[in-house]
Amino acid sequence: MIADQQSRARAWFEHLRDDICAAFEALEDALPAGAPLVERAAGRFVRTPWERTDHSGQSGGGGVMAMMHGRVFEKVGVHCSTVHGEFAPEFRAQIPGAADDPRFWASGISLIAHLHNPHVPAVHMNTRFVVTTKAWFGGGADLTPVLDRRRTQDDPDTVAFHAAMKAACDAHPAVAPYEKFKNWCDEYFYLKHRNEMRGIGGIFYDYLESDWDAAFAFTQNVGRAFLTIYPELVRRNFATPWSAAERDEQLVRRGRYVEFNLLYDRGTIFGLRTGGNVDSILSSMPPVVKWP
Repeated sequence: MIADQQSRARAWFEHLRDDICAAFEALEDALPAGAPLVERAAGRFVRTPWERTDHSGQSGGGGVMAMMHGRVFEKVGVHCSTVHGEFAPEFRAQIPGAADDPRFWASGISLIAHLHNPHVPAVHMNTRFVVTTKAWFGGGADLTPVLDRRRTQDDPDTVAFHAAMKAACDAHPAVAPYEKFKNWCDEYFYLKHRNEMRGIGGIFYDYLESDWDAAFAFTQNVGRAFLTIYPELVRRNFATPWSAAERDEQLVRRGRYVEFNLLYDRGTIFGLRTGGNVDSILSSMPPVVKWP
């Protein structure tokens, strides 16, 4: 049964990756005449396969890194990986079900998008299925407007994004309590050293294992909700002119992204400690950033 679950989860993550890449390339094509940077060529994803070894040097799966640099997306990565092996001894106690048996299998999709236009929010989404002696789903999606005046809970983009994530949860009330996952996201994506949120939130969940079919259906819904709402937010904003001051504000805000991912992000830590592809793991870093 677990082999079938692994196969279904992996197939879904890769299918979602393909749909998201197609939707983002369509946004590159849709930038209207007169919009900033429209004279540039529309971007296309470049896919790069990679393989890993675990801490013992044994082959342990891999993935495909899909990157695009375009005229709408300054830098976006949409990555899928399926890895297996044994956790290093110093990491086992931190993973549910791995303390006594270090073997694991994990598959997932992870993306982060940084846009040229400061009026378009940056975004992060990932969902995953992890198997040790336990098996669970985790993931979520969060939005980061880069202009302070858009970083409010009543901004139209914020309202729409939260509504999409709430609908994904509300369709699966037995396994996906929206308020719990929303609060979890607020707590997780908090920059403790600056006493501020990274963005406007979204949802975050982990260790979802009580009902596999329901957890998988919910995880699929998170992906579908993201695929619907985020391209809509891009279209709302990608033709808006921006000023040098707004670009400067965007670059400073991106610094907060770097700080969070290097200091706190569990996905970054997991990837690096399990011998993942460093270029893929750190592709979440913005292409241009500044600290004033």
